[in-house]
Amino acid sequence: MNAPTANAPILFFDSGLGGLTVLGPTRALLPTAPIVYAADYAGLPYGQKSEAELAARVPALLGRLVERYQPRLAVIACNTASTIALAHVRAALDLPIVGTVPAIKPAAELTKTGVIGVLGTEATVRQPYVDDLGARFAHDKIVVRHGSPGLVTGAEAKLRGKAVDPDVIARAIAGLRDQPGGDKLDVIVLACTHFPLLHDELQAAAGADVRLIDGAAGIARRIAHLTEGQSWPACAVPGIAVFTRSDDRPPPPLAALAPYGIGSIETI
Repeated sequence: MNAPTANAPILFFDSGLGGLTVLGPTRALLPTAPIVYAADYAGLPYGQKSEAELAARVPALLGRLVERYQPRLAVIACNTASTIALAHVRAALDLPIVGTVPAIKPAAELTKTGVIGVLGTEATVRQPYVDDLGARFAHDKIVVRHGSPGLVTGAEAKLRGKAVDPDVIARAIAGLRDQPGGDKLDVIVLACTHFPLLHDELQAAAGADVRLIDGAAGIARRIAHLTEGQSWPACAVPGIAVFTRSDDRPPPPLAALAPYGIGSIETI
């Protein structure tokens, strides 16, 4: 690739609004970076789709977005899409691609009890990729996993100003606690970018002795490293949020996105 122009954006891609939790810390490190945030509302929720469907859908949609917006770098800010389709995307597109994977390595370094919880979508927690992360970085730990589609719905609702069902939060934590060894877990990996949007609710349900971690800060540092030395605009300009068209799920109000530097909404 040629050196990107100063106005070439960073493209963030997710099934919905969870990738905002990655955009936030990236904005903190690269405050004038042009941003395109893309949410595949027509395909949400990814966690209940098949591997084959996502392996075809994600590269095709990202290809359209790259052609349209000409980003300098693309971030798959979705654990499910990354664990299934990251290799396919990298093979298909000629630009740097940053993925999002469960933070099992730092969790293994933090745990005192030796029991780690991985809370993700149903699709993410069953992936061989997660098996491999556990074998590489937590082979001497107990790793319990639980898939919670309700948390994705809850996070989307919260960003729209709606109440979060406390039963959804309770069931998600119980899904980890009720497994063998789960009563001793002291670190929970939030293995879906939507879930940090519910950090306070999940923390209250898990208890003060449990630490919740995610990989967003590390992803932001990776983006900053890959773009080091590149040109940026002198001042920040409002970002663009792009949503694939869904009959039953309209884009959120712009006010919900404005704190992340988003100034306009498009549908494709």
